[in-house]
Amino acid sequence: MPPTTRYAVTDDVHIAYQTLGDARRDLVFVPGFISNVELWWEEPAATHFFERLATFSRLILFDKRGTGLSDRVADVAVLERRVDDLQVVMDAVGAERAVIIGASESGPTAALFAATHPERVSALVLVGAMARWTSTRDYPWARSALTYRMVMRTMQASWGTGISMPLYAPSRWTDNGLRSWWARLERTSASPGALRALLEANMNLDVRAILPTIQAPTLVVHSTRDRAVKVGGSRYMAGVIPHAKYVELPGGDHIFFGADADALLVEIQDFVTGVRPPPDADRVLATILFTDIVGSTERAAQLGDREWRRLLAQHYELTREEIERHRGKLHELTGDGVKATFDGPARAVRCARAIVDRVKSMGIEIRAGLHTGEVEVRGGNPGGIAVHIAARVAALAGPSEVVVSSTVKDLVVGSGLRFADRGTHGLKGVPDTWRLFSLE
Repeated sequence: MPPTTRYAVTDDVHIAYQTLGDARRDLVFVPGFISNVELWWEEPAATHFFERLATFSRLILFDKRGTGLSDRVADVAVLERRVDDLQVVMDAVGAERAVIIGASESGPTAALFAATHPERVSALVLVGAMARWTSTRDYPWARSALTYRMVMRTMQASWGTGISMPLYAPSRWTDNGLRSWWARLERTSASPGALRALLEANMNLDVRAILPTIQAPTLVVHSTRDRAVKVGGSRYMAGVIPHAKYVELPGGDHIFFGADADALLVEIQDFVTGVRPPPDADRVLATILFTDIVGSTERAAQLGDREWRRLLAQHYELTREEIERHRGKLHELTGDGVKATFDGPARAVRCARAIVDRVKSMGIEIRAGLHTGEVEVRGGNPGGIAVHIAARVAALAGPSEVVVSSTVKDLVVGSGLRFADRGTHGLKGVPDTWRLFSLE
């Protein structure tokens, strides 16, 4: 479940924010030129990025004024106001000092905040950022004003269709699911008018003069083949910010959850904590099972809180017994269901069927979904795209139904398990289409 969205108020403007994690270190992620704190959580790669940050921090996310879930206002692009918004969000969550991450367009905001409020910044991280948006004779790493205006007009004319994706995430352009999500991100993050106001104001934005005054330890990271922001801009910033550390990654995506995301996370964690995580997470092949109770809200209302909690406890105990009996591992209770993994797909399917059959005696029905794939294991909890696929498969199951991906079906050939074809489906936030099957 995504974090709860709350609001901080400054000058009668409401700024939407979220917090995730409970580490003692605060980390504020200042978004690029558009964002939507709730829509981020519908994209698995963004979810993975934020959850990793929250393993070593209390992560603070927010939407700038005029964007996402924050108030639509006229002064959307005033840099000083953006700094005020950052400060009021930190005040709202009680963050006296924090690591500030400025991604892309928010780099100048993060840099100005660090320069003007050094007592509140423990470290500064600039990702794919720039000191100014248009080129000059002594700053050749940006687009010319003419080219910038052409790009601005093109984006405004097709805004809401995913027009910015080829610049920001070229490595995933063939991912139809992400393209659809990206178009929604554009529409729900800023109107065409707000977009124009942002881009026009950025034409004259220039924070070069304040960069040498930054006192906080600073990490500057950029992908070499970034098409949206030229890498020379970050090389320049790293050269003028005192004692800045510069890291260049090999990819071509501008978005923070693109092809270089895992390498970027390693660099951030190493810089912030002094502890460099293993370069590759432990990865294993596993079958992931998700279950949840059908009609849980209505049943809880019917039974009342006390009786519903008793029924849930019985359900969890029964489910745990079956998972252990089938040599699985229970990882998480997900409200009214579970997440578990198995080292054998046939055992996982039989476990799901056993749970479905047993809970009927309690007067409830569950749905179950399974997928087999490579999972990333950190802290004992599996993650990665295979886990997201299993969750999406489970969401498509009906009452007392066990639905599996074609991967699972193919791996249990000869086991005696029989399946009915459920057709081809697009899974939200997951590339390509998937053929699903229902256990008979």
